[in-house]
Amino acid sequence: GGATIREITEKSGASIDIDDSGEIKIFAADKEASDKAKAMIEAITAEIEVGTTYTGKVSKIVDFGAFITVLPGKDGLLHISQISEERVENVSDYLKEGQMVNVHVMDVDPKGRVKLTMKGIEQPA
Repeated sequence: GGATIREITEKSGASIDIDDSGEIKIFAADKEASDKAKAMIEAITAEIEVGTTYTGKVSKIVDFGAFITVLPGKDGLLHISQISEERVENVSDYLKEGQMVNVHVMDVDPKGRVKLTMKGIEQPA
């Protein structure tokens, strides 16, 4: 929406026009501003892909696992059974809100819910 476009314009210095067909035009004084705006738009419109590993941020811890933000505005569920090879009793013993973790996308169900795993995935130091 408009707030997102304003934010991209403020952060990149480029102006953006989206026509009725959904085509996006970026106008900028220099390549750097144009590239920055393009990267921000691509991050917002990116789709989570099954079989891909992402570095995400733990956004919320719940009894049955944790929600991880893998792309801007897009979260997935890391079920408690997918945190470690060993049995996990308390999610908070392994993860903290705001922590960066590497997660692998196992599945995206028909409702768009993303299932993640940390098993066998090397973690950031």
